[in-house]
Amino acid sequence: MELAAKTFRVTRADLVQYAGASGDFNPIHWSDRVATKVGLPGVIAHGMFTMALVGRAVTEWAGSPDAVVEYGVRFTRPVVVPDDDQGTEVEVTAVVREVTEEGLTRLDVTATCLGEKVLSQARATIRTAR
Repeated sequence: MELAAKTFRVTRADLVQYAGASGDFNPIHWSDRVATKVGLPGVIAHGMFTMALVGRAVTEWAGSPDAVVEYGVRFTRPVVVPDDDQGTEVEVTAVVREVTEEGLTRLDVTATCLGEKVLSQARATIRTAR
């Protein structure tokens, strides 16, 4: 069973707000000049910000933050955020891999940006209502 897709818009303003909240002011998250100098295609979103967006989708599917039992990902590709008002979008989908007798649902999660997977081995376990 496939769960309904969730789409999150990411703009440079979001990156500035996340930097302030996290304390991660690495210039690859706000300066095109620095990002391209180190070999990136442009400014990229913080990996943990991307993971948090996917976590928000998992929480919405679960119905409550305390229903998320386990969640993990590997970062595979950066989310490049253009310097415009539209930014970019991260789309999150999931497929139910297993429902256990204990009331747990295991999800295989996919996160993409511009059609490219940005996370791998993204999995979550949520407690399902009985």
